[in-house]
Amino acid sequence: MSQPTIRLATPADAETLAALGARTFCETFAHLYDPADLSAFLAEAYDVPRTRRDLADPAKASWLVEAGGQAIGYASVGPCGLPHPEVTPACGELKRIYFLKDRQGGGLGKALFATAIDWLQADGPRAVWIGVWSENFGAQRFYERHGFTKVGEYGFAVGKTVDREFILRRPAESFSKSSPHSAEVRHNFA
Repeated sequence: MSQPTIRLATPADAETLAALGARTFCETFAHLYDPADLSAFLAEAYDVPRTRRDLADPAKASWLVEAGGQAIGYASVGPCGLPHPEVTPACGELKRIYFLKDRQGGGLGKALFATAIDWLQADGPRAVWIGVWSENFGAQRFYERHGFTKVGEYGFAVGKTVDREFILRRPAESFSKSSPHSAEVRHNFA
């Protein structure tokens, strides 16, 4: 099998990214929601035209992780949209990072996370925000090890279900351009 690669997604990847996003969301969270609510959420959150517009937006970026000609993971970043009073237009957000269930582990998450953080810091240090499900303890520990702290909570609605989400932030001053490993991470997302 060929070595996995990470590449910047383009608008031509919209169908692939939308399908992968819906599949990984279902693999991770489908058991939590009413099927009708889940279907409506997926239709909106992973809509192909919406995904294509996001991929064409220079303020946003997504990457695909591919192995053997198949997309197995992705990450998306952009301006912070989390509901917190300290969010400014200069803030960045790691919006999504997912792998197919059978491809989790092995260090791919580390490389993908570092790629996303490096992109967010390319024009100089800025605060990075992340929303994480309150029950995703592994992700919370990972982000804490990499300088993120909990600064708030909000409700993430999927139909009638409202999940408790934590808002995490790493301040701009913690990202140093002088350190080539400032975004380095150690996590396998397993």
